[in-house]
Amino acid sequence: MTEDRPRRYLVTGVTGFQGGTVARLLTARGHEVRGLARHPEGVLGPVDPAVTFVPGDLGNAEDVRRAFEGVTHAAVVLPLVYDIETITGYARNIADAAREAGVERLVYNVNTPLPEVTTAYAGFESRRAAEEVLRASGVPTVVVRPPVYLDNLFSPWNGPALVNDGVLAYPLPADQRVAWLSHVDLAELVVAALEKDGVTDRVLPIGGADVLTGPELAALFAQVLGREVSYLPLPVDQFEQGLGQVLGAEAAAGVAGIYHHVGTGEAPDLLHTDPRRVESELGVRLTPTVEWIKAQPWDHWSQAAH
Repeated sequence: MTEDRPRRYLVTGVTGFQGGTVARLLTARGHEVRGLARHPEGVLGPVDPAVTFVPGDLGNAEDVRRAFEGVTHAAVVLPLVYDIETITGYARNIADAAREAGVERLVYNVNTPLPEVTTAYAGFESRRAAEEVLRASGVPTVVVRPPVYLDNLFSPWNGPALVNDGVLAYPLPADQRVAWLSHVDLAELVVAALEKDGVTDRVLPIGGADVLTGPELAALFAQVLGREVSYLPLPVDQFEQGLGQVLGAEAAAGVAGIYHHVGTGEAPDLLHTDPRRVESELGVRLTPTVEWIKAQPWDHWSQAAH
């Protein structure tokens, strides 16, 4: 019977920040984990040796089917591709393979909140299209929609300016309230969604422990770094140009579209959730933002360290 099957987890995008963090948490808890990605090396370095790496392309139905063989639970995140037809094809391959394998639960990390109304931005609409395919798959599915990742700030784009110049620059209006979420807390929430009773077939907006404006977040950095830190709303076009040098123009435009939309002021509540509701629904203790800041090795970005 289904309940007698040994649990076997599949994590897509296992070489990326979000997928890799989910896979590490699952293996740390003693689970058998399979990881799907095109190549074994990614932004986090080699795949965790405790993860069985399965090379494959989400656009290849046979690759996806092979990855899902024997899998009972799947954590799905999609790559930074924003062509709706391509993304829908990925989602369809995942849905078909998961259904064929008899997957008991699939958690899809949309990687962004979604406005209630359709927008002109592929960053939202490609993810909405994938969500619709997966929710209609017949596989018990949980959808999680996170806001913005704190880990974006521990990066070559933000780290040096924070540490050396006392500037927190980000492409959001200063008064935009955001439930900044760390990758570690994301992984805790995804794993809870994979395992907790009563959450299947639901869409769960998730977020971090604190809902903060830009200046409020800068004040927490100032507290930890021991220096003044000011918030600078970065023009989205400037952000997109810098991102394009790393991700390519299409992916950068997809990501930047989310910030363009938020910048219109049409969705003031899009990036924040009620932390207590998130904790209650999924049974997870969210990490206070100041704790996350304290835990990062900010000296890595110090001019004195280079």
